[in-house]
Amino acid sequence: MFAVIHLVHDEIYFTSIGNFCNSTRKDEFSFPRTVVGWSAYSNELLYGFPKALAECSNDTGSPMFGPPHKLQYEFTLSDILENISSSSGDLLQLAFSTQILTSQPEQLSADKITTAAQIANALLQSANITKDIAVAAVTTISQLLNSSEERTQERDVVQNLTEALDKFSLDQHNNVSLVVQPNLVVQSIQVPTNTVWIQFTALTGRSGNFVANRINLHTNTSELTAAKGGSTDVQIVIKFPPVSPQSVLHSKNTNHSIGFVLYQNDRFFRSRAFRASSGTSRRVISANLGQESVLHVEMLFKPTAVPNASLYDFACVSWNYTLKDWTTYGCSKVNHSADVLRCFCNHTTNFAVLMSFRREFEYAEALNWITKLGCSMSIIGLSLTITFQMVTRKSRKTNPTVLLVSICMCLLIFTLLFMLGVDNSYKQLNKLDIQEDNILLPSDTHKEWDRGPCTAVAVLLQYFLLGTFTWNTLYATHVFLMIRNSLATSPSHFTAYTVAIGWGLPAVVVALTLGISYRVDDPLGYRQEEFCWLAALDPKGNFDFKLPMFWGFLIPVAFMLIFNTVMLVCFAVTTGKTNPHLTSTRHTSMKKKFLSSFSLAVVLSLSWILGYLLLITQNQTMYTILNISFCVLTTTQVVNVCTLYCKSLWIRASAK
Repeated sequence: MFAVIHLVHDEIYFTSIGNFCNSTRKDEFSFPRTVVGWSAYSNELLYGFPKALAECSNDTGSPMFGPPHKLQYEFTLSDILENISSSSGDLLQLAFSTQILTSQPEQLSADKITTAAQIANALLQSANITKDIAVAAVTTISQLLNSSEERTQERDVVQNLTEALDKFSLDQHNNVSLVVQPNLVVQSIQVPTNTVWIQFTALTGRSGNFVANRINLHTNTSELTAAKGGSTDVQIVIKFPPVSPQSVLHSKNTNHSIGFVLYQNDRFFRSRAFRASSGTSRRVISANLGQESVLHVEMLFKPTAVPNASLYDFACVSWNYTLKDWTTYGCSKVNHSADVLRCFCNHTTNFAVLMSFRREFEYAEALNWITKLGCSMSIIGLSLTITFQMVTRKSRKTNPTVLLVSICMCLLIFTLLFMLGVDNSYKQLNKLDIQEDNILLPSDTHKEWDRGPCTAVAVLLQYFLLGTFTWNTLYATHVFLMIRNSLATSPSHFTAYTVAIGWGLPAVVVALTLGISYRVDDPLGYRQEEFCWLAALDPKGNFDFKLPMFWGFLIPVAFMLIFNTVMLVCFAVTTGKTNPHLTSTRHTSMKKKFLSSFSLAVVLSLSWILGYLLLITQNQTMYTILNISFCVLTTTQVVNVCTLYCKSLWIRASAK
């Protein structure tokens, strides 16, 4: 369980013979391959728990499992706590049983976690503690660090447990100098009084867990020394006040007692002021010197790797047991880089680095000439159609003019905005730009405040594209009603209704979308950062049905298309019957208008869905295919609009 400690030329290092105990069968139990210093649990189960445990050690010169320790299956955690409190039963056996009962921490309830923490606390403070009991207690605590999210009732219990670990790390009489478990390291050391510096370094193994041969101590080292390649995960250097020769002479037989406790995560240090919204965790290191004073403490932390995000800022903090939270008091940030973060503090306690991360964005390329050509042709065709409709409005009824001009106007404004404003002009640069001030961070996720223009473009794009579909649906409804009721003109008050619905419905949808999803301090709940359009993807790049792209755009458009499809079916049934009130010419004209209106809605849907895919596609081949398809469909819109709305102009010109 313990590595051998050597002190040569002011350097303390650890040696280990072999790294693993191979899987084996001992007595009636079989144990899996295990790292030296860790406990292995038997493959045989009893009521869902391992029947026994065995420690992998190299005390005999080669890695091998020690004698198995069986689970006292008649005891629950509550029974064990009661026995320890009443000083009845075999303390070592109770410690081993607790360790086994907490070997599956993800299945523990809040009450069992609390009870297990109380047992570990009692074991560490027991007057009868031995090396084996201490190891079992520390192993139990290491396992609890893997338990589920902390409940409120646990806060005081785990805080007491961290204080007990601090005291235990200073205690030398139990002959426990180093305990290394996957999530917890407890190091006790005594150094001569004239020691000026001491350095503690920890490197996690490939699995991310702590292993004994990667824990190192150095004395009289005056600075932080990061390992090559930035592989050092945590490092702390303590400087003691200078000692006068007289003091050394009078205290030549005394030593500094120093204790280090290193936690794999901050499970026992839950903050109210700092929120880990992205699920990150922080390593916590404690330095304990008892009544000894220090000049200063320097620390090095390796930044946490967060997928699809980069480090934005960090804060050097220490745990305040009175506040029960992190504080920056007495700590400051010093040199930092992309590989290491350095801190300076003027006291010793539990230290950590709180980090905030900013999402990394891959911005779409500016619209190339193919897309610009297609949009330009659409703009020309729409402008001609609007001009024709306005010039010839007196020769036709009012209602069709309002409908047709509104459709073309919405689509024209949308196309102009898409060409000129969809690219985000305020791009976030993913560079390391750490603030100098050491300020307590509110969250591990940095959110940029909204600068305005990109959100405004996204709002207008959503409004006018929804308006285009809405007015197209109203036009199809108008044509259908005229055919269904055999009317030469629109129903009364139809214009007022269409204006209210055509301009009002998109406004209501946009207002609801903004009210539900938009925040000034988090605009990406409403829009995307890569370009100025509705948010659609989660941080992992998957389509998120909770974001506005789905319910603020795709759902309303889907309802409109379904409505148009239903009307198309009804239209087919109606026109399939002989209607004496409609002439053949009028019947054919109405049929073509309705089918053209429906086809326009389909082309609109396909073209702008492809436009959305065009902006988020990274594959160059797919980008080219989508770009050409988008261009074809946008130019098809021009043909469709001109054919539908300017045909009478061509007929009149031919007649002349």
